Amino acid sequence: MNSISIVGAGIGGLTLANILKKNGLDFTVYESAPEIKPVGSGIMMAINAMQVFDMLGLKEQIEQAGNKIHAVSVTDPMLNNISTTNLLALEKKYNSCNIAIHRADLQKILAGNAGSENIKLNHALTKIYKKENYILSFNNGNEIESNYVFGADGIHSRIRNYIFRTGKIRDTGQICWRGLTNYDLPEKYNKEAIEAWGKGKRFGFVKMSGNKIYWYAVVNKKIYKRYHSIEENFEDFCPMILDIIKNTIPENIILNDIIDLSPIPKWYTQNLCLIGDAAHATTPNLGQGACQAIEDAYIIGKLYSKNNDLNKVFKEFQKVRRKKVDYVVNTSWTLGKFSQWENATAIRNLIMKMVPEVFNNRLVDKVMHLEL
Repeated sequence: MNSISIVGAGIGGLTLANILKKNGLDFTVYESAPEIKPVGSGIMMAINAMQVFDMLGLKEQIEQAGNKIHAVSVTDPMLNNISTTNLLALEKKYNSCNIAIHRADLQKILAGNAGSENIKLNHALTKIYKKENYILSFNNGNEIESNYVFGADGIHSRIRNYIFRTGKIRDTGQICWRGLTNYDLPEKYNKEAIEAWGKGKRFGFVKMSGNKIYWYAVVNKKIYKRYHSIEENFEDFCPMILDIIKNTIPENIILNDIIDLSPIPKWYTQNLCLIGDAAHATTPNLGQGACQAIEDAYIIGKLYSKNNDLNKVFKEFQKVRRKKVDYVVNTSWTLGKFSQWENATAIRNLIMKMVPEVFNNRLVDKVMHLEL
C-alpha cells in the first residue's frame, strides 16, 4: 500500500513530488504516458514559479536548459510595438527571471530530482473509489491502495470526475496551434516574448535554448479558415511570422481548443486533494497554468512544514489559494476575450497603448508574489 499517490506527472505533479521529497514523505507518482519524452510545446516559467524552483535548488539547472526573458510585448500584426512590460525590476525584487523552456526538458529535470524510482509510467487511471483507503485502478491491470491521493491529472481529471462529480469545462470559442521549430530570430527578440494581435487572431513567439523557438497561434473559431493551411489564417501578419509557421514540421504542431474550468466549490475531501488544472484550470493568456500548479505544490509544502496533518493542510490550502487562483482564472479569461476582438481593434490597441507600464507591472507583481 502507498502512503501518498500523485496521479499525473505533469509539471504540477512533478513539482509536488519534489516538495514531498523535500519534506521527507514517501510518495509514488503515476503517469499515463509510457515515457517522459521530448514531445509537446514550449512553456514560460514565470518569476513566481522560478522562486519555487529556487527553493528546491533547481533554478540554475532550469535557467541553463532554457532562455531568460526580460520583457513581454504586445504588437500589431506587422510587429509594430503597442505595449511592453519590462520585467527587470521584478526580477531584481524576487531574484528570479522568466524562463522560456521546452516542457519536456523541464519535466525531465523535475522527474530526475524527484527520483525515477518514485515514478510509475504507463499507468493511466481508469477508476478510483474509496473503501477504508483509496483504491486506484489503472489500464495496465494494476490496482493499488493508498492512504492519501493528490489529483494532478489535468483539466479533464478522472479523480475530480469520479470523486467530486463536478467541473464544467468552459470553451472560449478560440482554437490554438502550438509549435516548436529551429529558427534564427533577429537578435532584438532574443530576450523578449512577443504577442502580435490582429482581428480575432494573435500570434506569439519566444526563443528557448539555442535557436529553438516556441510559437502559438490563436484564432476565433467563427473566422477560422478550416480547410486552409495555418499560415493562410495569418496571411495579413508579418512575413517572418508566416515563415516561422512554414518552417515548422507538422509533427511539432499541436492543435487544441482554448478552455478552462468553471470554479468548483471544493478541491479536497477526506485524504484526497486536487491541484493545478484538476482544481482550477485557466486559459493560457497570463502564462500561469503550470505556474499556478507549481504554487499549489509550494503552498502544500509550506503548510505541511507547520502542521503534519495532511487533511488540515488540504483545508487550509484551499483557503490560502482560492482568492489568487480565482483572480488568475478571471483575469486570463477577460484578457483572452479582449485580445481576440474582431472589430474596433484600433480602439483596443489604443487602450493598450494608454495603459501605463506601472499598471502592467502592478498586475504582474500581484501574480508573481507568493503567499505565505
